[in-house]
Amino acid sequence: MGTLVTLDLPAGSPVADLPWVITIGSLGDDDWEPIVCGPYERAHALALAQAVVADEDLMAVVEPLLPRPDAEAIRDEIELARAAEEAPAGEPAADDDFETRRVRPGRAPTEAEVRAGWARIAARLSG
Repeated sequence: MGTLVTLDLPAGSPVADLPWVITIGSLGDDDWEPIVCGPYERAHALALAQAVVADEDLMAVVEPLLPRPDAEAIRDEIELARAAEEAPAGEPAADDDFETRRVRPGRAPTEAEVRAGWARIAARLSG
């Protein structure tokens, strides 16, 4: 049985509307480079990742893409990430604050559903 790692978002989080990617790698001693797939809508990314790792010794990380229009916006994101890592003593770092839940794989989206999701992502990014 594989492992799925993702963000636990509060209801209504705007992050849920971003495009999401899946990074899949080995949990065992296999020596191969992880693959990155996407972008997908969050629900599609989670369902696809669950379907792939359900019966395999694999890890899937499902995370949002952060589309940024220029280098300065990317630098701003880097500074935010660095500031979060340098949290004051006594506060747990983000890596230390996680929860494990067992999930039952649902139905993976069809190719048509994924393609429709891509169209919605493209419309949001270009609009």
